[in-house]
Amino acid sequence: EFLTLEELQKVANTDCELPQVKKAFIFSALTGLRWSDIEKMKWSEIQHSNEMGYYIRFRQKKTKGAETLPISEQAVQLLGERKEEDDIVLPGLHYSAWTNLKLQQWMMNAGISKTITFHCARHTYATLQLTLGTDIYTVSKLLGHKELRTTQIYAKVIDDKKREASNRIKLDL
Repeated sequence: EFLTLEELQKVANTDCELPQVKKAFIFSALTGLRWSDIEKMKWSEIQHSNEMGYYIRFRQKKTKGAETLPISEQAVQLLGERKEEDDIVLPGLHYSAWTNLKLQQWMMNAGISKTITFHCARHTYATLQLTLGTDIYTVSKLLGHKELRTTQIYAKVIDDKKREASNRIKLDL
């Protein structure tokens, strides 16, 4: 499952009982980062240069791959005031069934009836990037995928959406 841009805007405008979970989910939807990488992210990993803008330099927990991921200024602003370099960016994040329940309640409060897990934020990022015209190779690199075929799953979702859209306009002939 993934959220459309309109649905993502709805959840961004809806309060969540766990503000850190909301912040982490929206951050993931804006960056494509996994929960495990957001949970351990330190301020020292968020960097800025005149040439590159904002980026995160980190080691992926899942793949152990070293990554440099460009991120938007909006994603950085979402995190709030910068703390000490060794501080965790979003302290207090703990993955649990209770957290998932609160995430789903937040979605329901926003009028989203899909079953949304935290990983859906990453799916949302990938799907929105492709929908908005980013090429699949670039999306693959942004997600840190080693194989392009891993990213092609998202392209299939886009193809299905195109097929649905092509059948929406009907005339009485």
